[in-house]
Amino acid sequence: MRRLSLVSILIAGSLLLASASARAEDPPFLGWTDLLPGLTTEFNPSSENDCTAGRTRCVDAVIREMRRRFDPLATSCDHDSIFALAYLRTTEEYRRTIEDPTFFEDTAFVNHEDAVFAGLYFDAYDAWHTGRRAAVPPAWDIAFDAAADHAMPASGNLSLGINAHVQRDLPFALAAIGLVKPDGTSRKTDHDRVNQFLNRVTDDLYAEIARRFDPTIDDGDLPGTADDAALFQIIPTWREIAWRNAERLVSASSPEQRAQVAASIEGYAASQAELIRQASGYGPLRNSAARDAYCSVNHG
Repeated sequence: MRRLSLVSILIAGSLLLASASARAEDPPFLGWTDLLPGLTTEFNPSSENDCTAGRTRCVDAVIREMRRRFDPLATSCDHDSIFALAYLRTTEEYRRTIEDPTFFEDTAFVNHEDAVFAGLYFDAYDAWHTGRRAAVPPAWDIAFDAAADHAMPASGNLSLGINAHVQRDLPFALAAIGLVKPDGTSRKTDHDRVNQFLNRVTDDLYAEIARRFDPTIDDGDLPGTADDAALFQIIPTWREIAWRNAERLVSASSPEQRAQVAASIEGYAASQAELIRQASGYGPLRNSAARDAYCSVNHG
């Protein structure tokens, strides 16, 4: 596992819940909007819609959509490719994890969560890249701006993306789909189990980023496993904060109070994004020329 700057370490701990790797036997590609019309947050195990019902085919469709988006970013060395790759590799690990039907208490619900969560990222990305900036959450706006400006190394792009998706998106996704089961018991057990497979992602991810896009991302790697353990401890911490913010959203006693909670989540994620950009940016004496030249040769 590679190490980032102090600010990057705090953000990198949030490597995300996601979906899955497509298989040769997967059904034909289905458009994302066909699978989750209107990005509904309803969970209905008997629905004909695979994502509403939380079927594994929805997870496979999400991973295909992620690959469809990632491949051209990688080919063009777009700086948005860094977070897109991180999310893709995390979704693939999630897909491997659910091959064990006993890992989660309610795998279908977590599959549904996976689709809703990914949809928030897709929406933000599409809104920013089609000029609908007013529809882009501030933390994502900062992340996409930094990528477009070639303002920071890959570690910064990764940190900004994780900050926006976990600190901003995850509380809203959790609150939208619900924190309790039909019998009234909490879904927190499955939320916490996600941390177990997230620990398997980061090491190989950083190596791949270094190999294909930006070799500086692993410059701070230390011998042994102490830095690995320290970095991983941030993962459950950040996801715990997201869960508690989701509880604040669902516990709001009025629309006005919920709006205040939502604004505090948006504001905090945006403030963290600003700190990351300031701390991780190239500054006036450096630029992305070496990174971009390296990527042009190695991105494949």
